[in-house]
Amino acid sequence: MIAFVNGDFVVKLPSQVVVDVNGVGYDLQISLNTYSAIADKEKGRLLTYLHITENGQTLYGFFEQQEKELFMQLISVSGVGASTARMMLSGLKPDEIIRSIVNGNTRQLESIKGIGKKTAERIALELKDKLNRLQTQATNSAYTINTVESDALNALIALGIQKNIAETAIKKVLSADNNTSVENIIKLALKNL
Repeated sequence: MIAFVNGDFVVKLPSQVVVDVNGVGYDLQISLNTYSAIADKEKGRLLTYLHITENGQTLYGFFEQQEKELFMQLISVSGVGASTARMMLSGLKPDEIIRSIVNGNTRQLESIKGIGKKTAERIALELKDKLNRLQTQATNSAYTINTVESDALNALIALGIQKNIAETAIKKVLSADNNTSVENIIKLALKNL
């Protein structure tokens, strides 16, 4: 299984990116959400999901873990395929989709191309409880497109610091100096604990 690819973005289109990893080009299908996150980047890392069907193999790319987790939840629903899940992630941001599902707002889901009333209701019914956890992450987390901040948070959590305490310490550091490296954020956050 390919967990992620890290390399140069050779081709960037709103629905596709080709990543050159040491001379091998990986063709990834992406959402508009991921495209907006990488539009101004020349290289980077994308999380991946390999979708295998009897007709072929498709590699999907995601800029954030939350988007990949939501994609996996969406394709677990009967009648929602990988291309439909990608369309949903292109139509709404992941936190908007999660909020719509958790709140039972099927009309917002129906506004996405390819999602009818029955499919929207099935998605809301099957995923409501599962996505409460992701909604909490989306509203309370420091995970943003700011990878320096999220890398620092992940490092502090790996050191055994509780997530909410680590987030508070990082916010305190960033309020004093927003242009600092991951290492400095971690050091300063540890001093503020």
